[in-house]
Amino acid sequence: MNILLATDSFKDALDAQSVCRAIARGILRAMPEAAIRSFPLADGGEGTAQILTEHSAGRSIECVVNDPLFRPVRATYGLSGDGKTAFIEMAQASGLQLLKPEERNPLHTTTYGTGELIADALRRGVSHIMLGIGGSATNDGGMGMAAALGWQFFDPAGKLLEPVGRNLGKVHRMLGNPEFTVRVEVMCDVNNPLYGPEGAAQVYAPQKGADAVAVAELDAGLAHFSDVLKAFSGTDIAGIPGAGAAGGLGAGALFFLNARMRSGIDAVMEYTGFEAALSGIDLIVTGEGKIDRQTSKGKLISGITRRAAERNLPVIAFCGAVEVADSEIRDMGLLAAFSIQTKPLQLAEAIAQTAAGLEQTATQVFRVMAIYFP
Repeated sequence: MNILLATDSFKDALDAQSVCRAIARGILRAMPEAAIRSFPLADGGEGTAQILTEHSAGRSIECVVNDPLFRPVRATYGLSGDGKTAFIEMAQASGLQLLKPEERNPLHTTTYGTGELIADALRRGVSHIMLGIGGSATNDGGMGMAAALGWQFFDPAGKLLEPVGRNLGKVHRMLGNPEFTVRVEVMCDVNNPLYGPEGAAQVYAPQKGADAVAVAELDAGLAHFSDVLKAFSGTDIAGIPGAGAAGGLGAGALFFLNARMRSGIDAVMEYTGFEAALSGIDLIVTGEGKIDRQTSKGKLISGITRRAAERNLPVIAFCGAVEVADSEIRDMGLLAAFSIQTKPLQLAEAIAQTAAGLEQTATQVFRVMAIYFP
């Protein structure tokens, strides 16, 4: 039996490579003759840079950059084996996980550190950047990123503005070079516009620490910033799907980097050659931390099942929790989904036992399969 292990990471527990290894151990215990190929993946979010770097036989680059509050932080990005492509996750420098709960307030945070990562990659001579923009602590419309790349923003009195969310509404004039020639692909699986009821501030700022007053200020600031960008270039980008991603970094990437928006899943699968990996496969095993109603909306499993269906390949999934009914599992394109939990556990304990749970569950499932695929 030829099995492809194509899993995501289990957040806060195991990276995708370790998930594949644990499942493989369980399968081989039950089916020693199985032919297993591990193909760890990501959907554009956490772990994507690592996956793409490893698939390209590249290396990690570490930099000291500014975190969302302008404090030094060590951040990494990937450089492809040929040195031509940089794989950058904005969360490394500008992510919510870098801040304590009491520090979170998108009026005061910046994407400046993300721009510093991009600048470092440019100094190394890359011609292509793949930028993942999930998990941000920011709502600055990409001002910070742009400032790190040489742009300057001024208020009506000519004062240089700090590139943070609270200053979006104060921008009167900006200076910089709009000619960005490196090819940039933004990996993004949300379609929010820049501002308004479905925009960056109103939908996402509350989870980044903004209260109702701050949300209103940020939303108005993004609308004003959009007008400034439009006046500068003659192009209105506010309504482009994904412009509101990562606190408006989507719009900032479109404007300042001349970027192209891509589905994270599609970009990762295309770059890693996932389609070719399906040749000769009898079964795909995938997995992620939790299967819920969001799984079918831009998550890795949805991308895998869509491609598997084209080849009539069965897909099963292992996960920490299954929060949907059987009919929804089938609608996702999965043959079956299995939780790796064997008893009630506190979250911290469950996370610590993820590898053991994956291995044990895989053994049990494939022990049954071995009867029919000896």
